[in-house]
Amino acid sequence: MTASPTATTPAPAAPAAPAAPAAPPSATDRKPLSKKEIAADHPTWCPGCGDFSVLALYFKMIEKRKLWQEKFTTISGIGCSSRFPYFVQAYGAHYIHGRSLAFASGISLSRPDLHVFVFGGDGDLFSIGGNHFTHTARKNIKLTCVAMDNWVYGLTKKQTSPTSPLGYKSKTDIWGAVDYPINPMKQAIAAGASFVARTTSSNPNHVLQMMEAAMDHDGFSFIECLSECVEFYEGAFDGANPRKGGVFNTVPAEHDVTDEAAAYKLADAAFPGYFGVFYRKPKATKNAKEAALQQQATAKFKGLKDWQILQKTFDAMK
Repeated sequence: MTASPTATTPAPAAPAAPAAPAAPPSATDRKPLSKKEIAADHPTWCPGCGDFSVLALYFKMIEKRKLWQEKFTTISGIGCSSRFPYFVQAYGAHYIHGRSLAFASGISLSRPDLHVFVFGGDGDLFSIGGNHFTHTARKNIKLTCVAMDNWVYGLTKKQTSPTSPLGYKSKTDIWGAVDYPINPMKQAIAAGASFVARTTSSNPNHVLQMMEAAMDHDGFSFIECLSECVEFYEGAFDGANPRKGGVFNTVPAEHDVTDEAAAYKLADAAFPGYFGVFYRKPKATKNAKEAALQQQATAKFKGLKDWQILQKTFDAMK
């Protein structure tokens, strides 16, 4: 008899290796946000308000420059134009009156990876927020500030604002404004802003150009954008609108944007003045200075454990 072959039990199959997590899409593969993806609540401005144009161009810039939600934030104070964060489906804050730049400064310094945009009106930025504007500019904190200037307090229904021209009749100056208006461009240049530009909501292509240039600047970027209030100051900026008989004067080609005195002189031109980049000059930001100080401070404790760092601090207090 021949021996029957020995029966064998098949070995159990080895467990399958877990699938590797999918790599996140690269910046080149990831689709830009569409307006539908970043538009939130329907804007509640009055029909014809210039702020609609600025918001639409903000959306366009976000899409064009591929600023996904985790890469930018929108901050504002109080006022018609300060409703911006409500209408943007992304991170942001509708902060208290006049303090938008102070709040945005903290974000910029703590999150250097973000593009920080601040939108405000002439009352919010130059009246109750006037001191914050000056100090944010002089510190050269990296962010973009867009002042939608309509020469009137619109949200509270027609009071004289810091930029209202002499003679303007409002609820607070029924005989006509007697206080000299401020010039936002001159104020920004004198305060130390390292990028200063001017545009108008009636020229959308120019608004987009200025916003992109401001975003690319490493420092405090300021844009004055004329934005007509059709309810309480209709026709205020007709002189800057060729479609209404005005003129749109661009900054002369020969203008040196690094010349502060020349920029200040341009800003002193009578209305409608000039539009474009008045001043742009690289200089160290507070962001870079703070980062250097932090690196210098932490270098002293390199390699130490938390309790050792705490002990050294206590020893220094003796």
